[in-house]
Amino acid sequence: MSNSAETVPQAIDAWARLQRASGNVLARVEARLKAAGFPPLGWYDVLLELSRAEDKTLRPVEIEKRMLLAQYNVSRLLDRLVAAGYIEKLKSPEDGRGVSVRLTQEGEMLLKAMWPCYRAAVETEFTRHLEPGDTEALWKVLGKLVQ
Repeated sequence: MSNSAETVPQAIDAWARLQRASGNVLARVEARLKAAGFPPLGWYDVLLELSRAEDKTLRPVEIEKRMLLAQYNVSRLLDRLVAAGYIEKLKSPEDGRGVSVRLTQEGEMLLKAMWPCYRAAVETEFTRHLEPGDTEALWKVLGKLVQ
């Protein structure tokens, strides 16, 4: 990998483009969910992570680490999901002071209801803009950044 002075401006431009693209696509996906009457994408993200977890239960800190979207106040988000009946808070069996969060049946139903709209939004706002080979190339480049 080169660090020459010639590549620095291009790298900075690529960084800015990545940030703009991510923000734009997320906003458009979010708008499609809202137009369909669904809650924000952050709700889907939490419900999805809980559905993937053993016993459909995680500690809040684990949810935050696994989330696709940046959430600066996961506790408020979890409180809204509890109030809506999509998750429930439980005292942690390992630590009486700790809390775990578990997906409810209503949360599972919302996740299933949101998926077709979310999938279609990703297809429209992201996938259809890619040419053959782009997905694999993007996967590899972004994989280097995730480490």
